[in-house]
Amino acid sequence: MRVPKYKQVVDAFAAQIRGGRWAAGTKLPTHRRLAADEGIAVVTASRVYAELEAMGLVSCEQGRGTFIRDPAGAAAVDERSVAADALDLSFNHPALPGQTGLLRQALRDLATAGDLDALLRYQPHRGRPHDRAAVARHLGRRGLDVGRERVLIVDGAQHGLAVTAMTLFRPGDVVAVDALTYPGFRALARTLGLEPAPLPITADGPDLAALDRLCRRRTVRAVYAMPTLHNPLGWVLGEAQRAQLVAIARRHGLTLIEDASYAYLAEDAPPPLAMLAPESTVYVSGLSKNVATGLRFGFVAAPAALVPSLERAIRATTWNTPALTAEIARRWLDDGTVDRLETQKREDARQRQAIAADVLAGLPVVAHPSSYFLWLPLAPDARPDRITAALARRRVAVATAEPFATTPTVPHALRLALGSVGLAELRDALEAVRQEAGADAFR
Repeated sequence: MRVPKYKQVVDAFAAQIRGGRWAAGTKLPTHRRLAADEGIAVVTASRVYAELEAMGLVSCEQGRGTFIRDPAGAAAVDERSVAADALDLSFNHPALPGQTGLLRQALRDLATAGDLDALLRYQPHRGRPHDRAAVARHLGRRGLDVGRERVLIVDGAQHGLAVTAMTLFRPGDVVAVDALTYPGFRALARTLGLEPAPLPITADGPDLAALDRLCRRRTVRAVYAMPTLHNPLGWVLGEAQRAQLVAIARRHGLTLIEDASYAYLAEDAPPPLAMLAPESTVYVSGLSKNVATGLRFGFVAAPAALVPSLERAIRATTWNTPALTAEIARRWLDDGTVDRLETQKREDARQRQAIAADVLAGLPVVAHPSSYFLWLPLAPDARPDRITAALARRRVAVATAEPFATTPTVPHALRLALGSVGLAELRDALEAVRQEAGADAFR
């Protein structure tokens, strides 16, 4: 079968880039010049560069051009490829001393419990009633009054987002998202063929007037939001902003998807969107960040009308959350373990932010004072891939803005996760960041 011309060009460029023909940061020919050199249409040249960017080999920057990416920098943003001995500031899996002991004791308690045989059998798709009741009580302590009949147990918050998206959307649907948002939702949108419509960002939240204008122009199905401790920018929407967002949702018939994975870190936050608009909000969270990433236990609180459809999506994906995991989670929710860990992790996050503020003093850091991450804007002419590659060579892994951006133009910035290394190692890692990126930080 004859290989299309554009594919031949893609393969040739990919081989040359991987073979080291150009140094990282080299600017490639313009689309028009590439088209003339290769005898292809300009639109085909654009397709060539788009495919090379999807392969992680180049970076296309609107208004500046197309640049060769450093392969070490590209790998550094992928949590799975972080070297075993690296200081990982690319991904958060916060843990506290003593958590292993908690798990060991929980397993001992289960070993002496009554009906262990029940944990070996299939469970109800949306979770056992007493597990859902424990979650409802937990949410009540967070200011969300919801009965167990509106709660579904899932395999972590990401699974909760997945079953929510599977329930609500069809390919081609438009979902409003922040211009910088959680990469896991971006991955879902790509997988399900959704169109993320980016909302401009202000100093303290998304531009809600822009959301209203978008809904007047286009058919928008939902808004994906993180109103309480946004990832990666750390904002907490105020009461007036939440009321405005709810009013827009009601005016245009939108569903609100409220991701509360990091909400536990923000004390005295306003009521959740799900409390203000229970008829149109799907609330998603879990125990990955406040307890442990390996405890794949999440929950969805949804309008009653959506519960049967969400239950079918759970059945179609994982059937049910593993009973052993659910039993440990229920016990920790009911005996106060989760509440204690949340309190301790808020204090841990504050210590880490204090270290970051000290090491990165004078740089334009954007962060919440008790969050496990921060945002470091870079100058417009900075090369984030070069910075991440230099840090990778120093055994420090960081993420660029690329995984978080939903706009064609990717901001020049680094996102630093603070929760995955020890406090002493954190200072060392941040010192390296300051040395490699400090001169390029946008002031």
